[in-house]
Amino acid sequence: MATVKCSIPKGTRDFLPVEMARRNYIFDTIRSVFRAFAFEPIETPSLENLSTLMGKYGEEGDKLLFKVLNSGDFMDGVDFTQDYHKVAPQICERGLRYDLTVPFARFVVQHRDQVVLPFRRYQLQPVWRADRPQKGRYREFYQCDADMIGSTSLLNELELVQMIDMVFGKLGINVCVKINNRKVLAGIAEMIGAPERLVDITVAIDKLDKIGLDNVRAELRERGLDEEQIEALDPVFSLSGSAQDKLSALAGMFASVEVGQKGVEELKTLFGFIESAALRCDVELDLTLARGLNYYTGAIFEVKAKDVQIGSICGGGRYDNLTGIFGMPDVSGVGISFGADRIYDVLTELQAFPEGLEQAARVMFINFGPAEQAACVGIAARLRANGIGTLIYPDAAKMKKQMEYANRKGIPYVAFVGESEMRDGTVTLKNMHDGSQETLAVEEMINRLK
Repeated sequence: MATVKCSIPKGTRDFLPVEMARRNYIFDTIRSVFRAFAFEPIETPSLENLSTLMGKYGEEGDKLLFKVLNSGDFMDGVDFTQDYHKVAPQICERGLRYDLTVPFARFVVQHRDQVVLPFRRYQLQPVWRADRPQKGRYREFYQCDADMIGSTSLLNELELVQMIDMVFGKLGINVCVKINNRKVLAGIAEMIGAPERLVDITVAIDKLDKIGLDNVRAELRERGLDEEQIEALDPVFSLSGSAQDKLSALAGMFASVEVGQKGVEELKTLFGFIESAALRCDVELDLTLARGLNYYTGAIFEVKAKDVQIGSICGGGRYDNLTGIFGMPDVSGVGISFGADRIYDVLTELQAFPEGLEQAARVMFINFGPAEQAACVGIAARLRANGIGTLIYPDAAKMKKQMEYANRKGIPYVAFVGESEMRDGTVTLKNMHDGSQETLAVEEMINRLK
């Protein structure tokens, strides 16, 4: 058999035990906050019908969908001289999910008789995007989502901001939460006389932080806006002061733009809630924030780490009729998604992971031979029943080899059960950090290790 090169696809990763321990720390932290706000867990399949996914993420998002070839003789009867967009639906009926929100909307509609509205769900699962891999951007990555559906109350948006504050407070990451409203963006498009160009405008200005104002203007020209319309955006870009100052100025600009006025009022209400919530993190109004997904209709959020140069580590927003696409209209929802992989990169760069996460075993028993091994089995069972990670070295190898193994694994304690310990019903416990050791009864050992 030919030798196969060991490799994995670009944009995907293997995770070693240390990395998994740190990832689980992130997942457990986020999950604990979701539960504190009374969200319930669900899961959806990795594969969704392409009809579920296509057209929900904008033109750019559709290009990033991983399409899965049909099983069997999928080429039979297909005319490959046709345009790709006509061929693709015939040979690919399914795709890997791009995010967790659209599958959640499908889930709500499909299980409408079992879901009680308003419904609060959380979901921690991988998603896939055919993106160009780079730092902080992967083709397979985890999202940690929380959504509230079936309510239009802005208290839901406040709770999402509070959850963001709590998660990153627990993780020890300083963040800034940027907030905008898609109704405000729609109002801006209408104000400059280009309401039909809303998607073009939002896609372009969403890149302001990455490409700069001049390049945004150039992209707007490429997307069909004239110079007068582009110049009319300048007063929006130049707004300064507090959130309330910016919103007051916008209210004046939107004197005859109803959708923009509604967006301003929603933001005023939300920022009023936030001011009374005594949050630890920074929160700011960012009128250039657009979030590229087409299904957002109200408040939108993006979270940036203040001490690390990386893209957004959390984001989300309000979607008023996503379930309507699947036959259940007029059901509003709002949600956020924590990017676990980018959060991992931030914590790694900040060296902010707690010590000892990777320790699977707190104590390892030295194996002296069959009789001693049998004695260790019973003691180890008692330790494990008390929640103490316990390992018995599997072979009666040389003492040096066993001790080196404990050192390499970072196991903090080594236990010895020899002839005298077996006779007395005790264990000798060695602290691998300072070298001290003591002989203890099993119950004393359990209390010491706990």
